[in-house]
Amino acid sequence: MMPVVIDFGDIVAFAALVLSAYATWVTLKFNDRQKSLIESQEKLNNLLLEKEEQENRSVKRADLGTTFVNLGSSKYKLKVWNKGKAAARNVRMEFPEGNDVLIDSDINRKFPLETLEPHQSVDLIAAVHMGTKSKHVIKLVWDDDSGKNNEKVTYPTI
Repeated sequence: MMPVVIDFGDIVAFAALVLSAYATWVTLKFNDRQKSLIESQEKLNNLLLEKEEQENRSVKRADLGTTFVNLGSSKYKLKVWNKGKAAARNVRMEFPEGNDVLIDSDINRKFPLETLEPHQSVDLIAAVHMGTKSKHVIKLVWDDDSGKNNEKVTYPTI
């Protein structure tokens, strides 16, 4: 058997091998972190794009609602309002469960409403009496820049 002789060149070669293995390991870790960062940036970009699209849609959309307002001593009015960022056109009202509180002549005078601008409202006279139910179903239908025949069912209460 021959004795194993380790000279200075072998030590340098072994050190180079260790250093090379360490550099490879560090590079792989760096690449993993970089891949994770790229994935995070992609997710963030997708969220920002989605948010931008949602804002663009909301600029084109009206958001209508209704509420009863007490004027004192059993006098009420129904307020139909637009809190959206776009004007509502051709606003119509439907009563899926019937209408026993709003005055038909007042509705017919005001609806269909040609335009309901953002932050604008229209009031309807409510005839409240002892037999009036407290919750009503009102379906609003309108057109806006996002499309035609948008619908929202509201449940205003007295």
